[in-house]
Amino acid sequence: MPPRSEKPGKDYLRAEDRILWETVAKTARPLAGKKAEPEALPDFKALMAEEQEKPGAKIAPPAGEPGRSRKGFSAPGEMPIQPLDRPTHRKIAKGRVDIEARIDLHGLTQNEAHGLLYGFLVNAHARGLRHVMVITGKGRSLGSEGILRQAVPHWFSTPLFRLLVSAYEDAARHHGGHGALYVRLRRQTRQNTFGGIGRR
Repeated sequence: MPPRSEKPGKDYLRAEDRILWETVAKTARPLAGKKAEPEALPDFKALMAEEQEKPGAKIAPPAGEPGRSRKGFSAPGEMPIQPLDRPTHRKIAKGRVDIEARIDLHGLTQNEAHGLLYGFLVNAHARGLRHVMVITGKGRSLGSEGILRQAVPHWFSTPLFRLLVSAYEDAARHHGGHGALYVRLRRQTRQNTFGGIGRR
């Protein structure tokens, strides 16, 4: 029998793809009569650290220019995400629409924040959540430039995040104002579960 040719598998995937793979794999159901072995959630930090050690690895794109204009974050291959509509923004601010999950990126480097944010959004989308909050901080813990406050909207405009994010906007003042974002995730469809673009 001829030797089996090796094909790129999960070990060859980029860290971000591995995070998505792990999340999608957890949605699979075992065959009848067989019990699924419990699995721990993927260690996003470890995956991103492993990717960073590879020659030429570059996970997080550079931060955009200062300001909140979505046009300022556009670049070739990127498309600005639409702002969250005002009625939904008001409902979230007043508690009529729940913030179903949140992530705090305070104190993280760009590379750490990029990987953890992506993993968080993949997991939230896989659970069918629609509205989450991303806390970036206003720059006090990361220097006067507020690097994550600038970088996160830029990341949302990239193809990787556009598969998950439908809209976003600065949070209301009591939720952090310019230091946090309300994020609406795309609805789940069979297509976007496996890498296509879903509905809003």
